[in-house]
Amino acid sequence: MTDVSNDVVFITGATAGMGAAFARRFISEGARVVATGRRAERLDSLRQELGDRLHTSVLDVCDREAVQQCVASLPPDFAEISVLINNAGLSLGGGKFQEDELDDMLTMIDTNIKGVVHVTHAVLPGMIERDRGHIFNIGSVGGVYNVPGNSIYGSTKSFVHMFTLDLRAELLGHHIRVSVLEPGAVDTEFIEVRARGDKTARDRHYKGMRIISADEFADILFYAYSLPPHVNANIIEVMPTDQNWNRVAIHRET
Repeated sequence: MTDVSNDVVFITGATAGMGAAFARRFISEGARVVATGRRAERLDSLRQELGDRLHTSVLDVCDREAVQQCVASLPPDFAEISVLINNAGLSLGGGKFQEDELDDMLTMIDTNIKGVVHVTHAVLPGMIERDRGHIFNIGSVGGVYNVPGNSIYGSTKSFVHMFTLDLRAELLGHHIRVSVLEPGAVDTEFIEVRARGDKTARDRHYKGMRIISADEFADILFYAYSLPPHVNANIIEVMPTDQNWNRVAIHRET
Protein backbone atom coordinates (compact mmCIF):
# COMPACT_ATOMS: atom_id res chain seq x y z
CA MET A 1 0.00 0.00 0.00
CA THR A 2 1.18 3.52 -0.82
CA ASP A 3 1.06 5.92 2.12
CA VAL A 4 -0.21 9.26 0.78
CA SER A 5 -1.28 10.72 4.12
CA ASN A 6 1.50 13.33 3.95
CA ASP A 7 0.88 14.18 0.31
CA VAL A 8 -0.73 17.32 -1.08
CA VAL A 9 -2.15 16.92 -4.58
CA PHE A 10 -2.81 20.01 -6.72
CA ILE A 11 -5.33 19.36 -9.51
CA THR A 12 -6.39 21.71 -12.30
CA GLY A 13 -9.71 21.25 -14.06
CA ALA A 14 -11.16 19.48 -11.02
CA THR A 15 -14.76 20.56 -11.50
CA ALA A 16 -15.80 17.48 -13.50
CA GLY A 17 -14.66 14.36 -15.29
CA MET A 18 -11.13 13.15 -14.74
CA GLY A 19 -10.14 16.04 -12.47
CA ALA A 20 -12.94 15.30 -10.01
CA ALA A 21 -12.15 11.58 -10.23
CA PHE A 22 -8.49 12.25 -9.38
CA ALA A 23 -9.59 14.27 -6.35
CA ARG A 24 -11.88 11.51 -5.13
CA ARG A 25 -9.23 8.83 -5.58
CA PHE A 26 -6.47 10.65 -3.72
CA ILE A 27 -8.84 11.73 -0.93
CA SER A 28 -9.99 8.11 -0.55
CA GLU A 29 -6.35 7.11 -0.07
CA GLY A 30 -5.84 9.74 2.67
CA ALA A 31 -4.13 12.56 0.78
CA ARG A 32 -4.98 16.24 0.97
CA VAL A 33 -6.11 17.76 -2.31
CA VAL A 34 -6.21 21.26 -3.76
CA ALA A 35 -8.99 21.21 -6.35
CA THR A 36 -9.03 24.12 -8.80
CA GLY A 37 -11.29 25.09 -11.68
CA ARG A 38 -13.37 27.91 -13.07
CA ARG A 39 -16.82 26.81 -11.82
CA ALA A 40 -17.25 27.77 -8.18
CA GLU A 41 -20.50 25.87 -7.70
CA ARG A 42 -18.89 22.62 -8.87
CA LEU A 43 -15.99 23.12 -6.48
CA ASP A 44 -18.40 23.85 -3.61
CA SER A 45 -20.25 20.62 -4.34
CA LEU A 46 -17.00 18.65 -4.40
CA ARG A 47 -15.96 20.22 -1.10
CA GLN A 48 -19.24 19.18 0.51
CA GLU A 49 -18.75 15.66 -0.83
CA LEU A 50 -15.10 15.14 0.13
CA GLY A 51 -14.73 17.15 3.33
CA ASP A 52 -11.91 18.96 5.08
CA ARG A 53 -9.06 17.21 3.28
CA LEU A 54 -10.12 19.09 0.16
CA HIS A 55 -9.19 22.74 -0.37
CA THR A 56 -10.83 24.47 -3.33
CA SER A 57 -9.79 27.51 -5.31
CA VAL A 58 -11.53 29.10 -8.28
CA LEU A 59 -8.82 29.39 -10.89
CA ASP A 60 -8.41 30.03 -14.60
CA VAL A 61 -5.07 28.48 -15.58
CA CYS A 62 -4.82 30.96 -18.47
CA ASP A 63 -4.37 33.77 -15.94
CA ARG A 64 -0.67 33.76 -15.10
CA GLU A 65 -0.90 36.11 -12.12
CA ALA A 66 -3.90 34.27 -10.66
CA VAL A 67 -2.00 30.98 -10.84
CA GLN A 68 0.98 32.45 -9.01
CA GLN A 69 -1.28 33.96 -6.35
CA CYS A 70 -3.23 30.74 -5.89
CA VAL A 71 -0.11 28.67 -5.24
CA ALA A 72 1.55 31.33 -3.06
CA SER A 73 -1.52 31.79 -0.83
CA LEU A 74 -2.38 28.17 -0.06
CA PRO A 75 -3.12 27.41 3.62
CA PRO A 76 -0.17 25.86 5.50
CA ASP A 77 -1.67 22.35 5.46
CA PHE A 78 -1.93 22.50 1.67
CA ALA A 79 1.14 24.56 0.79
CA GLU A 80 3.75 21.83 0.24
CA ILE A 81 2.53 20.34 -3.03
CA SER A 82 3.93 16.88 -3.68
CA VAL A 83 1.77 15.91 -6.66
CA LEU A 84 0.73 18.19 -9.53
CA ILE A 85 -1.90 17.00 -12.00
CA ASN A 86 -2.11 19.33 -15.00
CA ASN A 87 -5.54 18.21 -16.11
CA ALA A 88 -7.27 21.39 -17.31
CA GLY A 89 -7.77 21.34 -21.06
CA LEU A 90 -10.36 21.39 -23.80
CA SER A 91 -11.09 20.88 -27.46
CA LEU A 92 -13.16 23.33 -29.48
CA GLY A 93 -14.25 23.32 -33.09
CA GLY A 94 -13.29 20.00 -34.61
CA GLY A 95 -13.58 21.00 -38.25
CA LYS A 96 -10.88 21.72 -40.77
CA PHE A 97 -8.29 24.31 -39.75
CA GLN A 98 -9.35 26.85 -42.36
CA GLU A 99 -12.99 26.54 -41.32
CA ASP A 100 -12.69 26.72 -37.52
CA GLU A 101 -12.82 29.92 -35.49
CA LEU A 102 -9.46 31.48 -34.69
CA ASP A 103 -10.69 32.42 -31.20
CA ASP A 104 -11.34 28.74 -30.48
CA MET A 105 -7.83 27.85 -31.58
CA LEU A 106 -6.28 30.50 -29.36
CA THR A 107 -8.40 29.36 -26.40
CA MET A 108 -7.02 25.83 -26.81
CA ILE A 109 -3.46 27.16 -27.01
CA ASP A 110 -3.98 29.36 -23.95
CA THR A 111 -5.51 26.55 -21.88
CA ASN A 112 -3.74 23.42 -23.07
CA ILE A 113 -0.27 24.90 -23.46
CA LYS A 114 0.03 28.14 -21.50
CA GLY A 115 -2.06 26.78 -18.64
CA VAL A 116 0.29 23.83 -18.17
CA VAL A 117 3.30 26.15 -18.27
CA HIS A 118 1.78 28.64 -15.82
CA VAL A 119 0.90 26.04 -13.20
CA THR A 120 4.08 23.99 -13.53
CA HIS A 121 6.22 27.12 -13.27
CA ALA A 122 4.41 28.09 -10.06
CA VAL A 123 4.57 24.66 -8.40
CA LEU A 124 7.91 23.20 -9.48
CA PRO A 125 10.26 25.45 -7.44
CA GLY A 126 8.74 24.14 -4.20
CA MET A 127 9.19 20.55 -5.35
CA ILE A 128 12.83 21.27 -6.21
CA GLU A 129 13.40 22.91 -2.82
CA ARG A 130 11.96 19.87 -1.03
CA ASP A 131 13.53 17.48 -3.59
CA ARG A 132 10.31 15.54 -3.79
CA GLY A 133 7.34 15.44 -6.14
CA HIS A 134 5.50 13.95 -9.08
CA ILE A 135 4.11 15.93 -12.00
CA PHE A 136 1.37 14.36 -14.12
CA ASN A 137 0.49 16.06 -17.40
CA ILE A 138 -2.70 14.90 -19.09
CA GLY A 139 -2.07 14.64 -22.80
CA SER A 140 -4.12 12.78 -25.39
CA VAL A 141 -3.80 10.16 -28.09
CA GLY A 142 -4.77 13.13 -30.27
CA GLY A 143 -1.27 14.44 -29.65
CA VAL A 144 0.26 11.20 -30.91
CA TYR A 145 -1.91 10.17 -33.85
CA ASN A 146 -3.16 12.38 -36.67
CA VAL A 147 -6.93 12.81 -36.57
CA PRO A 148 -8.83 15.07 -39.01
CA GLY A 149 -10.29 18.03 -37.13
CA ASN A 150 -7.55 17.97 -34.50
CA SER A 151 -4.91 20.20 -36.08
CA ILE A 152 -4.76 22.62 -33.15
CA TYR A 153 -5.99 20.43 -30.32
CA GLY A 154 -3.61 17.64 -31.36
CA SER A 155 -0.75 20.10 -31.63
CA THR A 156 -1.38 21.40 -28.12
CA LYS A 157 -1.29 17.85 -26.78
CA SER A 158 1.88 17.15 -28.74
CA PHE A 159 3.37 20.06 -26.81
CA VAL A 160 2.28 18.43 -23.55
CA HIS A 161 3.99 15.20 -24.64
CA MET A 162 7.32 16.84 -25.46
CA PHE A 163 7.19 19.25 -22.53
CA THR A 164 6.84 16.28 -20.20
CA LEU A 165 9.82 14.44 -21.67
CA ASP A 166 12.02 17.54 -21.78
CA LEU A 167 11.11 18.47 -18.20
CA ARG A 168 11.88 14.91 -17.15
CA ALA A 169 15.34 15.23 -18.73
CA GLU A 170 16.00 18.60 -17.08
CA LEU A 171 15.08 17.23 -13.64
CA LEU A 172 17.60 14.43 -13.76
CA GLY A 173 19.33 14.36 -10.39
CA HIS A 174 16.25 15.54 -8.51
CA HIS A 175 13.85 13.13 -6.80
CA ILE A 176 10.97 14.41 -8.91
CA ARG A 177 9.03 12.19 -11.27
CA VAL A 178 7.32 13.46 -14.43
CA SER A 179 4.71 11.51 -16.38
CA VAL A 180 2.39 12.15 -19.30
CA LEU A 181 -0.88 10.22 -19.47
CA GLU A 182 -2.40 10.07 -22.94
CA PRO A 183 -5.98 8.80 -22.95
CA GLY A 184 -8.27 8.00 -25.79
CA ALA A 185 -12.02 8.00 -25.21
CA VAL A 186 -12.83 8.69 -21.55
CA ASP A 187 -16.34 9.40 -20.30
CA THR A 188 -16.10 13.12 -19.47
CA GLU A 189 -17.61 16.40 -20.71
CA PHE A 190 -14.97 16.56 -23.47
CA ILE A 191 -17.38 15.98 -26.38
CA GLU A 192 -20.10 18.14 -24.82
CA VAL A 193 -17.70 21.06 -24.49
CA ARG A 194 -16.50 20.67 -28.06
CA ALA A 195 -20.13 20.60 -29.19
CA ARG A 196 -20.92 23.90 -27.41
CA GLY A 197 -22.92 22.31 -24.61
CA ASP A 198 -24.92 19.86 -26.72
CA LYS A 199 -25.58 17.13 -24.17
CA THR A 200 -26.65 14.67 -26.90
CA ALA A 201 -23.31 14.91 -28.70
CA ARG A 202 -21.57 12.55 -26.27
CA ASP A 203 -24.07 9.75 -26.90
CA ARG A 204 -23.87 10.18 -30.65
CA HIS A 205 -20.07 10.25 -30.64
CA TYR A 206 -19.65 7.14 -28.48
CA LYS A 207 -22.68 5.19 -29.72
CA GLY A 208 -22.02 1.45 -29.58
CA MET A 209 -18.68 1.87 -27.77
CA ARG A 210 -17.66 0.87 -24.29
CA ILE A 211 -15.40 3.71 -23.17
CA ILE A 212 -13.15 4.24 -20.16
CA SER A 213 -14.76 5.81 -17.10
CA ALA A 214 -13.13 8.74 -15.34
CA ASP A 215 -12.76 6.58 -12.23
CA GLU A 216 -10.94 3.89 -14.21
CA PHE A 217 -8.56 6.48 -15.58
CA ALA A 218 -7.98 7.82 -12.06
CA ASP A 219 -7.03 4.27 -11.04
CA ILE A 220 -4.41 4.24 -13.80
CA LEU A 221 -2.90 7.53 -12.69
CA PHE A 222 -2.86 6.47 -9.05
CA TYR A 223 -1.15 3.21 -9.99
CA ALA A 224 1.61 5.20 -11.74
CA TYR A 225 1.99 7.28 -8.60
CA SER A 226 2.07 4.23 -6.34
CA LEU A 227 5.11 2.77 -8.09
CA PRO A 228 8.31 2.81 -6.01
CA PRO A 229 9.89 6.28 -5.83
CA HIS A 230 12.81 5.18 -8.02
CA VAL A 231 10.43 4.12 -10.83
CA ASN A 232 9.12 6.74 -13.29
CA ALA A 233 6.35 5.98 -15.78
CA ASN A 234 7.36 8.32 -18.58
CA ILE A 235 4.44 7.84 -20.97
CA ILE A 236 1.16 6.01 -20.38
CA GLU A 237 -1.13 5.69 -23.40
CA VAL A 238 -4.58 4.20 -22.81
CA MET A 239 -7.49 3.51 -25.14
CA PRO A 240 -10.70 1.52 -24.89
CA THR A 241 -10.46 -1.77 -26.74
CA ASP A 242 -13.22 -0.40 -29.00
CA GLN A 243 -10.94 2.44 -30.16
CA ASN A 244 -7.83 2.42 -32.31
CA TRP A 245 -5.71 4.80 -34.39
CA ASN A 246 -6.79 5.57 -37.96
CA ARG A 247 -5.44 3.83 -40.99
CA VAL A 248 -3.44 5.92 -43.43
CA ALA A 249 -5.86 7.94 -45.58
CA ILE A 250 -5.54 8.00 -49.38
CA HIS A 251 -7.19 10.44 -51.78
CA ARG A 252 -7.72 9.17 -55.33
CA GLU A 253 -8.48 11.34 -58.30
CA THR A 254 -11.66 10.28 -60.09
